[in-house]
Amino acid sequence: MIENQWYAIAPEKMIPPGKMSGIKRLGKELLIFHTSDGNWGCLEDLCSHRGVKLSAGKLKEDGCVECPFHGLRFSATGDCMLIPANGRNTLVEQRYNVRSYAIQVKHGIIYVFNGDKNLATSQVPFFSDFLDESFVFSEIADTWDTHYSRAIENQLDVVHLPFVHHNTIGRGYKTLVHGPKTVVIEDTIITSADNEVDQGQRQRKSQECEIKPDLQLRFKYPNIWINIIAKKIKVFVYFAPIDDEQVILYLRFYNCITPFKSVNRLIAFFGKYANLIIERQDKRVVNTQRPKRTQLRMGEKLIQGDQPIVVYRKLREELIAAAKGSQ
Repeated sequence: MIENQWYAIAPEKMIPPGKMSGIKRLGKELLIFHTSDGNWGCLEDLCSHRGVKLSAGKLKEDGCVECPFHGLRFSATGDCMLIPANGRNTLVEQRYNVRSYAIQVKHGIIYVFNGDKNLATSQVPFFSDFLDESFVFSEIADTWDTHYSRAIENQLDVVHLPFVHHNTIGRGYKTLVHGPKTVVIEDTIITSADNEVDQGQRQRKSQECEIKPDLQLRFKYPNIWINIIAKKIKVFVYFAPIDDEQVILYLRFYNCITPFKSVNRLIAFFGKYANLIIERQDKRVVNTQRPKRTQLRMGEKLIQGDQPIVVYRKLREELIAAAKGSQ
C-alpha cells in the first residue's frame, strides 16, 4: 500500500447509522462505525486490554465503542474513555488507547487515510469534473484473488482487448495498438485506446496519437479509475485492497442518458451487470498473473502498448518512496 493516501475502501451504504462493522482493508483489521447522529469513526479492530475484536462489541449512544470482553470504551479518536473494572473515578492512562484512522465519507464512498492521520488532507480522490449531479449510478462488487495493483494495471491495458474481450468490447480483432498516448496531470494518468485491424500498416508512436475527449481512461492515485465511454456514460471503479492477496472491485455504471433519473437508474442497474460480464473476463486472466504484486522492474518484457502500465508503475514507486522519505 502507499502510505499517507486516502483509499476508497467500501460503499457508504455498507454501514447504516447506528451500526458498525469489522472489515479487512489495506492489510489491516479495521472497525468502521457510523453513529446515529451521522458521525464516522475508524479504529484498529483490537482491544488494547486483552486482544479481542472490538467489532464483536457494541456501539453506544455516546458514540463510543464498547469492548465485548470487559466493557472498555473507546472514542472515535481511539481514546480509552472508561475501564469499568477500575471505576468511573479512575483516570484512564493513555496506554490503553487504540489506533484510530482518519475517515471521510463522500460520493457514497468510505475513505480511510492509510498513514499518519495528522497528515490527512480534506480532499479525497474522485472524478467530480466528470460525475456531476446529473448522473445516477448503480454499484456492484466483485473480489479478485490478486494484489490491487494488478487489477488497476488491467484497466489501463489497451493491448488485451481483442483477446480477453473478443466477444464483448474487443470485437473486431483490432490487434494493432498505436501509441497509446499517455499523459500525467498531477496525480492522474490519462490514456486513450487507438487500436486498428492489422493490415500491415505502420504502428504509430505515442506522440503521433491523441487523447480522445469522449473516449478515454483515467486513473487517480491511489485506487480509483474511470472509463469515459461517452459524454453521458461513464464506468467508475474503486479498487479496495483487502491485503496483498485480494482486492474488491466496486464497479459503478453512471449515466445521464435521458432527462428522467428514474429511467437512468434502470439503465444503470442493467448497465452494471453488462460491465460485470466484461470485468469477469478480466478477472479470469488477471488472477493467474505472478507475481501478484506489480513493480517497475520485475523481469517482464514489456512492449510499446504497455506505456500506461509503465507510467503507473513508475509513479506508484515514486509515491511509495516519497512516503517513506517523509517518515
